[in-house]
Formats: sequence, structure tokens, C-alpha cells
Amino acid sequence: MISVEEAERIIMSQRKDFGNEKLELEKALGHILAEDLKTDRDLPAYNKVTMDGIAVNYKAIENGINKFKIIATQAAGEPPLEINKEDECIEIMTGAVLPNNTDTIIRYEDLEITDTLAILGSKVVKKGQNVHLKGTDKKENDIVVTAGRVIDAAVIGIAATVGATTLLVKKQPEIIIISTGNELVEITETPSPYQIRSSNSHTIKALLKLQTINATCLHIDDDLDTTIKTIKDCLDKYDIILLSGGISMGKFDFVPQALEVCGVHKFFHKVQQRPGKPFWFGKHNDGAVVFALPGNPVSVFLCMIRYVLPWLYNNTGRQALPNLHALLGVDVHFKPSLQYFVQVKVNVNNKGQLVATPLEGNGSGDFSNILDTNAFMELPVGKETYTRGDVYRIWQFKPLFV
Repeated sequence: MISVEEAERIIMSQRKDFGNEKLELEKALGHILAEDLKTDRDLPAYNKVTMDGIAVNYKAIENGINKFKIIATQAAGEPPLEINKEDECIEIMTGAVLPNNTDTIIRYEDLEITDTLAILGSKVVKKGQNVHLKGTDKKENDIVVTAGRVIDAAVIGIAATVGATTLLVKKQPEIIIISTGNELVEITETPSPYQIRSSNSHTIKALLKLQTINATCLHIDDDLDTTIKTIKDCLDKYDIILLSGGISMGKFDFVPQALEVCGVHKFFHKVQQRPGKPFWFGKHNDGAVVFALPGNPVSVFLCMIRYVLPWLYNNTGRQALPNLHALLGVDVHFKPSLQYFVQVKVNVNNKGQLVATPLEGNGSGDFSNILDTNAFMELPVGKETYTRGDVYRIWQFKPLFV
């Protein structure tokens, strides 16, 4: 049995590059940008009017002119008109290109408009006001979004602005989730008194889906030959295998034996922690990475949050959640010599500090507390009493403030 810190070090040392792929813009949301996104022209692409009003030459203002003849109206998207005299102006709309021989926009709110005249009131006019000059945001071929960013709605909008119909993104790994156990039935079925519905695979798939990572699910019964055959088939087809159940000390826990038969190198089996002590991790020579998780729902959830997702963040270019710490809200007593991950509800006190209040539940099979908590607090091994006010790391699995 190894420590939590050693398990983390071993897992994170196994680097894997899944490559890149091109995606159409509308399919790229949530993926990781794999190359810098550059402008195809200056931004703005022209001297852009930012207010509805009139376009004038500022020299007219300097010369004391406050009445302007309206010679035309120019809408957004139309080619630029022009004035030829200082006392002329063009009515202009937001988004339009600045007319030739003008350099300043006066808002309608600061004018009295008749059919042919625009009369300026007492408002002070500044040269160049209400004009967004060409190229002041970015020049042609400037980087607007750097590689490594999650493609969110803002990135989609910028990509559309620069005409990027496709984006090079980090390719997502091919993942298979394998649940094991004769006691499991499909969620569409009615279980007998000695059976349960298979939920772990749905939990794992949902956690991955939140990271825009898709996965395939299948189920196998507790049979050694079936387990070996299934794992062999999956090693050829998938980058990552996530197993749930079948890794403890029971007579029907065949997963460790099957993985050995299939040539998967074991880095460790069992971690000094609760929940999730039977956790197994290994890698096949052909490159597939295997996480074998305990069958208890809370153990699965903790191992995904503490190990699997951070490894995926590290290898798919995603930004990991921040390293957060919180005050323990109450005394906690825990005697086993194990690193204890207690489910907590994190709030902010009146001093602006994060405070984590434990909801211990009924062990690693009780998943209901996950609904009312938003993080695990990691209590280090070697203590029996953890005192209120002590500070420990938290692993959030929901937004802390909603």
C-alpha cells in the first residue's frame, strides 16, 4: 500500500499525448485550442463609428462652427461618403465606416436636428471622439487567442470574427468505462432484492462529459475469462480504460488477475486512503492507461476527482482547478492510519475565509451526501483528531458559490 502523495506522483509521471484534430467551429465548444488563433486583418478593420450622430471635421469645431449642413446619411456596411466643406456633416450610424474628410462623431443626444441642419449645443466636443480607429485592437496576423485556452463562447465569437471556420484542437482520448459485478443490472431494469442498478459508469461518464470528453460504457459479470477477453479487446481500441469494481480481496474480484494476464504493468494496488483504498493503476506497453476504481460509489467519485480528472487535465491541455484550502468547520475524529477524504460543504464566513463543514454520511456506499456537498477535504494521515480552525486542502467537484 502506498501513500496518496506517491500515488499522485506515479500517476502524473505517466505522460500521454493524444494528438490534435480539426473541428468545425460549431463543434469546437469546450475543447482545447491547439494553436494560436490569429487575425486575418486589422481589428477594427476600418475606422469604426461607435455612436449614432453626425460625422464632422474637428477643424470646424476649432473654427467656432456649431451649425452643420446635413448632406447625406450613411448606414453601417455602406462605403464611406465624404464632406468637402467644414460646415458640412453626414448623419452616421453605429458600426459604419468613418466618412472621408471627417474625424469626429457628435452624438444625436448633443444635437438639435432639423431636416437639413444639425445644431450643436453647449456640449464640449473632443477631437476623434466616438471613433474606434482601425487596427487599434489588433493588427493583421496578431495573436488574438493563445493555444491552450478552453474554447468558450468568447473564443467562438473571436474565431468567427477572424473567419476561422475550423479550429485545431487537442484530440480527446478514446475512453472505455467497464463496470463489473453480478449484482449490477441496467438502470432500466427492476433489481431483485439482492441486486442494485449500475450507477458508477453513469457517474464516471457524466464527470468526463463535463470536460467535453466522451466515453463508451459496457458491463461484464464476475467471470475471469470474460474479464480477460474484454480487457484484451479494449487495450487494442482505447487510450484509457476505467474499470469500476472487482479489485478488492473477494474471491470474485478478478480484475487485478485479468490485468496481469493481459500484460498491463501494475504501478500500484491499494492507496493509504479512505474512501478508495483498493484503487489500482497501471499501463500497457502499447500505451493504454488503466485506472481500476473500487466499486463503492463514493470511492469512485473520490478517485475520479482526486486522480483521474487531474491526470486528464494534465494530458489534454486543460487547466486544473485551483489548489484551494479551507478552514475545518468542526472537530473531526478519525482513528485509522489512512488519509481521510471527508465530504464537506464549503462556504465563506464573515471574514472572507473558506470554511468546510463535513457531512460524513454512512460510508463509501452512501452517495446521497454528494448532493449536499461540494468538495472533499483531504485530512492527512497520522492524526486522530483534526481540530476546528485547522487548514487543509479541498478538492471541489461543484462550484463553491452558487
